Amino acid sequence: MPGRVHEVRIDRSKPLAQQPTQGHNRWHPRIPPVVRLDPGDEVILETLDALDGQVTPDSTSASLASVDLNPVHPLTGPVWVNGAEEGDLLEVQIVDVIPQPFGFTAQIPGFGFLRDVFTEPFLVRWQMEGGFATSPDLPRVRIPEASFPGVIGLAPSESQLHQIIAREQDTAARGGVALPPDPRGAVPADEPIASEGIRTIPPRETAGNMDVKQLTKGTTIYFPVWTQGALLSIGDAHYAQGDGEICGTAIEMGATFHLRIGLQKGAARERGIRGTQFAGETVLSAPRRYYATTGLSMRGTEVQESEDATLAARNAMLAMIDHLQERGYSRQQAYAICSVAVDLKVSEVVDVPNFIVSAFLPLDIFV
Repeated sequence: MPGRVHEVRIDRSKPLAQQPTQGHNRWHPRIPPVVRLDPGDEVILETLDALDGQVTPDSTSASLASVDLNPVHPLTGPVWVNGAEEGDLLEVQIVDVIPQPFGFTAQIPGFGFLRDVFTEPFLVRWQMEGGFATSPDLPRVRIPEASFPGVIGLAPSESQLHQIIAREQDTAARGGVALPPDPRGAVPADEPIASEGIRTIPPRETAGNMDVKQLTKGTTIYFPVWTQGALLSIGDAHYAQGDGEICGTAIEMGATFHLRIGLQKGAARERGIRGTQFAGETVLSAPRRYYATTGLSMRGTEVQESEDATLAARNAMLAMIDHLQERGYSRQQAYAICSVAVDLKVSEVVDVPNFIVSAFLPLDIFV
């Protein structure tokens, strides 16, 4: 017997702060659920875009200077799954993703993989129609639809929450980049959630902002459960993205997600699963025609680093940006194309000291 279908609707004309009973933008186990369901049920969840409606078709590159990043990411949820408890394995099948007709790709100063190179704001405004995204800001480019959730995950337990806060504080103290809890713009604004809730920016063992482009329609995702009810949330929909999302945004949009929920009791504990896994019938196919660049673990020609995949990825993408300039695009246009369409692949990690990362540009996006 099929389960029930539940729905959570939102008002897309309002930011999340004006409809706080429908979602949240921090992770905390005390956030009240928006719906409760049984394993075997389905749920339809409407979502806002990653910047909470701050970018519209009338926005410009200059207007990105006024964007507030504190509300990132507005998520719809949490969904309480009856009977779920720590050690279980939650199954979430993505039945369908329905895009909104407008999307954007934003380059925000100080944010992104190449933030030291690209220091000026740049905005691409997309229209989605007939299975493709096009934009007057990127002429002669047509991106095929491959919608997925950038953020999908579960709430941490209370003890896990404080462990995450402590370890990220330690990362920052050692010179790394990590965003501590911040009540500014937090939804819910109730305490202690606003001051303790962890930011949605990084992925963690609870999943979250994974930006895995393969989580498209038909995929089943498996999450180890950390707290009672599982507390599943979703948002940050992407119409399309390159593996890497290097400028910090994909084709960002609001969307409607249709999910089917299952539960394997005790499976995460029994099988030692402590991170997200996923499965599907097909992986997104390789492009029929492509052009690829490569990067090594080197700083110019003078400095050889050892086994540095981040540096190799950076070099591959800088080479791809140079290639796209040869095709007639500005550097900021090229950076945007890389973020929404170019796939980074780890080609080899054994021939020390150099790793090789390749960047694949699908040529069929050009019209």
